[in-house]
Amino acid sequence: MSAPVVDLRTYRLVPGGRDAFHRIFREGALPLLEARAIEVVGHGPSLVDEHHYFLARAFPSEDEREQQLGSFYESDEWRPYAERVDALIETYHHLVVPLATFASRWTGAADG
Repeated sequence: MSAPVVDLRTYRLVPGGRDAFHRIFREGALPLLEARAIEVVGHGPSLVDEHHYFLARAFPSEDEREQQLGSFYESDEWRPYAERVDALIETYHHLVVPLATFASRWTGAADG
């Protein structure tokens, strides 16, 4: 069985697009993710500038991540949001890391 992972995305948004992106995420994407049991562990605007936003999701394994996100992004429910969201994103970066990378730092567990 593979280990739990965290999927991290940072977005650089078009000038003036962050409020619209945040609204679309809160009102559209987040409820859709929750309805599909995709665990959003954090999201929101950057504290240090007005152009960035982040999204962090947790999955039981890398295989589950691929399956759940593939199903989500191909769904009929997501399609109405996809074009609107894409128009607000200049670039994004994507990482997938073991959950233990975080847990060992903040729970007092031994580094691994």
